Amino acid sequence: MISQTDLSKQNAFDLKGLGELRQSAKAKEPEALKTAATQFEAMFLNMMMKSMRDATPQDGVMDSQQSKMYTSMLDQQTSQNLAKRGTGLADVLMRQLTQVAPAPDADVSPRSSTMAAALEAFRAQQQGAGAPAAAAALKPAAAAGVGAGSQAPHVRAFQEKLGGHAAEASRATGIPAKFMLGQAALESGWGKREIKGRDGVASHNLFGIKAGPEWKGKVAEAVTTEYVNGVPKTRTEKFRAYDSYADSFRDYAKLITDNKRYEKVLASAGDASSFAQGLQRAGYATDPHYAAKLTRIIKHSLVG
Repeated sequence: MISQTDLSKQNAFDLKGLGELRQSAKAKEPEALKTAATQFEAMFLNMMMKSMRDATPQDGVMDSQQSKMYTSMLDQQTSQNLAKRGTGLADVLMRQLTQVAPAPDADVSPRSSTMAAALEAFRAQQQGAGAPAAAAALKPAAAAGVGAGSQAPHVRAFQEKLGGHAAEASRATGIPAKFMLGQAALESGWGKREIKGRDGVASHNLFGIKAGPEWKGKVAEAVTTEYVNGVPKTRTEKFRAYDSYADSFRDYAKLITDNKRYEKVLASAGDASSFAQGLQRAGYATDPHYAAKLTRIIKHSLVG
């Protein structure tokens, strides 16, 4: 019965209740589908919160594996509470679910199968199966167009603003535009932490490319965090400055294609995880979690 599967009244980590709800969704019980839609909304809210945290620095003196674990638990329960109040996504899902009647000879309708897949993704995420397993389970829901609509406004604005420049760089490098947008998002905090000169003028440097001895253009000095033997160190560095974001993407494309240490990165440009890991192995960044952060942004924040 629905009283046994109403996760909006339970803790976010109640996997037994989630399993019962999944079975009810398969059985096409109307009240269960409503509750499933609410849980689906909670899952996407949690994914959005996780993406935003991944895109912000977490290297302060108060940050640790324990603090990150408790923050993750808090985010999951907060997502559950927000979904209970409702943000509108559950209502949209319910309208979609009720527009198509189940086929008379089918055990489960296509739309209830989509909902069941979404719940399976949430179950995988809660049990610690990781983002790849959750994403694989969520493919049917993404095919229904739900994933694209879940993009946060600042993510959508960032992608729309810079998508054309990324496409141009993609033609020059063979690297998918989405991968480069993800790296620009990670390096610049979705454009909110763009490097600026002492006079406050934007450098348009979206990729954190430093100004070495070979650089003859403009320079902007900024405080940055580098990892030395896994320990974060704060220091002031010189970065390249450009006249436009288009110049930033063009210089990034030139760096990746001309520097031999990125040859393997270009060779693995067909897969987001391999691309991100290749960049880290080539020494693009000193953050030991750089590849994992970049992979999550590419796979779970950007569309295309």
